[in-house]
Amino acid sequence: MPIKVLDSRVVSQIAAGEVVERPASVVKELVENSLDASSSQVSIEVRGGGVNLIRVADNGVGIPRAELELAFERYATSKIDALDDLEAISTLGFRGEALPSIAAVAEVEVVTCAAGEQAGSYLSLRDGAAVGRGSRGHSRGTTVTVKNLFRRVPARLKFLKSLATENSHIAGVVSQYALAFPGVRFTLLIEGRVGLRSPGSGQLVDSVTEVYGLDVARNMLAIGREPASIPRVTGMVSSPAVNRSGRGYLSFFVNRRWITSRLLARAVDDAYSGLLMQGRHPVAIIDVSLQPGELDVNIHPTKTEVKFRNERIVFAAVQRAVRRTLVEQMPVPGIREPAATYLSPEPGRGTGTVATGRGAIATSGEPSLTPAASLPVLRVLGQLLASYIIAEGPDGLYLIDQHAAHERVLFEKVRRQRSQQEMEIQGLLEPATFEVTPRQEEVLRANYQRLAEFGFSIEPFGDRTCLVRAVPVLLYNKDWVGMLRELLDSLSGEGGGGGEEKVAASIACHSAVRAGQTLSYEEMRQLVRELEQAAMPNTCPHGRPTMIHLGLAQLEKEFGRRL
Repeated sequence: MPIKVLDSRVVSQIAAGEVVERPASVVKELVENSLDASSSQVSIEVRGGGVNLIRVADNGVGIPRAELELAFERYATSKIDALDDLEAISTLGFRGEALPSIAAVAEVEVVTCAAGEQAGSYLSLRDGAAVGRGSRGHSRGTTVTVKNLFRRVPARLKFLKSLATENSHIAGVVSQYALAFPGVRFTLLIEGRVGLRSPGSGQLVDSVTEVYGLDVARNMLAIGREPASIPRVTGMVSSPAVNRSGRGYLSFFVNRRWITSRLLARAVDDAYSGLLMQGRHPVAIIDVSLQPGELDVNIHPTKTEVKFRNERIVFAAVQRAVRRTLVEQMPVPGIREPAATYLSPEPGRGTGTVATGRGAIATSGEPSLTPAASLPVLRVLGQLLASYIIAEGPDGLYLIDQHAAHERVLFEKVRRQRSQQEMEIQGLLEPATFEVTPRQEEVLRANYQRLAEFGFSIEPFGDRTCLVRAVPVLLYNKDWVGMLRELLDSLSGEGGGGGEEKVAASIACHSAVRAGQTLSYEEMRQLVRELEQAAMPNTCPHGRPTMIHLGLAQLEKEFGRRL
C-alpha cells in the first residue's frame, strides 16, 4: 500500500478515539469546559448509558456568537496562545481537541449566551460539520447536547459495557468533580432519576456526604494547612475505622485537576502504615497545589495523568500531611450508636450537623474528633477472658486488647531504640544455627545490616544455614526462630520500602503478651499506663484496633436512663 495523506474524516475518527473512549469521557470533557467557564452550577443528564443522550448545562461565561463555530475546529482554544503557555497551564482543558472529537462521533447541539449578548446562539453539527445555526433564547451560560454517540462508528459501540456499567463510569466522573469543586452545585440525572446533587456550599465535607454518605463523612479528618509548605496539600482522609479493600476511594487532584497517580496512592498508603490491616485502603480526597511550571499536564490525550518536576518532594509532602492528620486527629474506635440523622444547614450556611445520642456534632471542614494525643487516664477494672483489659475513663468504658496494646507499646519502643542506636541486645549462651530456604537466603543476604541495627547478630554458616549469636532482648526466651522465618517471608515480597517498619512490627508481635495470658492487676495497670504514653495508641502496628470505647451516653441509653 503506497504512502498517502489520510482523509480528513479518518483523521477526525482517530483523534476522537484518543479523547472519547466511552460516554464518561464526553461527560468529563464537557464538565471540565463548564468549570473552566467559571460556572457555579453544572447540570448533567444522561440516557441510554450516555449513548442516547448526554446534556451538560452550566451558568458560566458562555461562548460569544462569533466564536461558536470556531470552538469546533481542531486545536481551537481560548486557554493557550503560544508555546510558552504550555509551561503555565492553569485550566482543566487546553488542547482544543475535545469539542471537535465529540462532534466527529456524535450529533451535537449547542445553545449558549455570553455576557452582553441579547439572545443566545444555536449551532447543530453532524459528522463534525455544521448543519444548523441561528438564535435561541438562553440565559447566560452554555448547554451542550450530545446524541447518538458512536452510532456511525459501530466498531466503537460494541466495546461499550452494559448500561449500568457506563452509567457508573459517568457517575464516577461527576462525583470526582463534586469533590474537587465543593463550591459548585452539581446535579446528575441518570435515566430520569437523580444520581447526585451536591450542595455547592464550598465545604468539602458536604460534598463527601453526598458522594460517599453520612457514615463516611462523619469519619473524615480534614488535612490541616501549612501555609509555608510547598507544595500545599489539602483535602480530607478517613479515620482508619473507614477503609476499603481497593484503592477506588482514593481521589487525587493537582491544582483541582482530577488525575490518577500511583505515586500519590503509594504516599497515602505509606502514611497509613501500621494503622490499617494489609490489603485495606482508606478513603482520601487529596488536592496538591503546585506552581504550573512544576508539573507537565500535557502527557496524556485525556489529561488524566501528570508528570511532576520533583516527584520526591510531592511524595513526601502528601505522606507527611496525611500522617500528621492521622496522628493529631485519629479518634479512638467506638461502639457504634444508632443511625444518625443529617440536619440540613441553615440558609446561607455551608455546614450541616449530625444528630447523635450525644447531641449535634458539627460536620464542618474540621471534624470534632478526639485526638489520639489526648487519650484519657484510665482506671483498670479487671480482665475479660484472659485477653481483654476492662478500664474506666471519664467518658465511659474502654475494652483493651492486651496483645494489640502491648504490640503498639513495644513497636514504638523498638523504633525509638533503633533510631537512637540503643537497641538492647541479648547474647545467646551458645550460637544457634538457623536454616533458610533459597528464597529466604537471598532476602537474608540483602538484610544483614538491617537486622543488625535491630539487635540481631547473624552470619553465614554454610549452604542455606546461618549462625545466630545474639537477638534483641525482647525476643530472648521467645520464639525468635519463628519470628525470623515469618519476617524473611514478608521481606521477600517487599518492593523496597517499609522494611524497617516490618522488622520492628515483627519483633513487637512476637514479644507481646498473648491472648489467653492471665495478667496481674499491676501488669495490666503498667500496660495501660504505657499505652497512654504511646504516640499512636489506637492501633497495633498491623492496623488492628487496640481498644474500643463504649461512651457514657450509649450506656445510659442501653440501661434506659435516657429517653
